[in-house]
Amino acid sequence: MIIAIDGPAGAGKSTVAKELAAQLGYAYVNTGAMYRAVALCALEKGLSLPDDEAAIVELAGNLPIALRERGTRVFVSERDVTHEIRTPQVGDLTSQIAVLPGVRRVIVAQQKRIGQESESDCGGAVLEGRDIQTVVFPEADVKIFLTATPRARAERRLSEWQQKSLDGTAPFSLDE
Repeated sequence: MIIAIDGPAGAGKSTVAKELAAQLGYAYVNTGAMYRAVALCALEKGLSLPDDEAAIVELAGNLPIALRERGTRVFVSERDVTHEIRTPQVGDLTSQIAVLPGVRRVIVAQQKRIGQESESDCGGAVLEGRDIQTVVFPEADVKIFLTATPRARAERRLSEWQQKSLDGTAPFSLDE
């Protein structure tokens, strides 16, 4: 069974998808983490947009991305990059890379393969990310679109920033 969870940033897709996958014993696939892995490796190679678009597409096509431990850990080759892909610098480049048609083709093909393999390996997968229902798995058995108020989404992002920050601060406040 394929369960596809879509929605805007900060709506709680990851939280719901992880919990649902754990409850069902399915694989969890955070599709955004795959784009982040490409961005991390592009940064490490000194690639940037728009100058290096072709090189970034080639990198994405040759990058051995693996999701392990039921999707909770992200690896490039044998290197665990789970935490490295969550930096602001990687996030900034990810948003630029994820819209490149060549990168999307490569990563969507990998996501489809992972979802199909998960069906045969553990009975199913819960995939979350933007366009997961319409582009990656339009034939998903279950489709969920999560949303939240702008305030709830902002509160979620603020909390994430505070948890990641060494001093507990965030680059913004909800009171501003």
